[in-house]
Amino acid sequence: MDRVWTVDFWFDPSCPLTRNTARWLLEASSRRPITITWRVMSLSVLNEGRDDDPEGDPDGYLWIPARICAAVQHEHGHDALGRFYRALWSAAENGDGDWIGDFTEALTAAGLPPELAAVGGGTEYDGVLRASHEEGTSLVGEGTGTPVTAVTAPDGGRTAFFGPVVHQVPTGPSAADLWDGALLIAGVPGFKELKT
Repeated sequence: MDRVWTVDFWFDPSCPLTRNTARWLLEASSRRPITITWRVMSLSVLNEGRDDDPEGDPDGYLWIPARICAAVQHEHGHDALGRFYRALWSAAENGDGDWIGDFTEALTAAGLPPELAAVGGGTEYDGVLRASHEEGTSLVGEGTGTPVTAVTAPDGGRTAFFGPVVHQVPTGPSAADLWDGALLIAGVPGFKELKT
């Protein structure tokens, strides 16, 4: 049996393209020996202090789901964060909505205390959010976005990269092909970026 690859996956919970990547990673893990550790990052933190607003979020709404994710990660661990993240997007993925769902319902569906939804409106977990965000972005350098994928090989070698960003979720053999290709490209010394 193949030895296991460990993926640390940093995501902003409100980004639909990042959700596509997460769904691809779950599909790839059904075809390759991959374990996933879910970690939160934030577009709000990433874009803080910029003159423009690339996310179109003048009221700061995107802080809310990121703060809740930070609380879940801190209080209940990475597996719980993964459950919450999947539950948060379940309505959209089932065709019942076009974006993330109700925070309280998603927490309940993930087996977490629904009252954690209240932390989204405060700053109590901002330090946790910023620390998790920095841990991920420090692996790939300036100018990154969401998601950040860090892969530890069975031999202990580690590589990290932004993305991959996918507009359509690869499934079946295509999911495994993208996994193999991403590792191959990211493993080349000095590799920086590939875009279409």
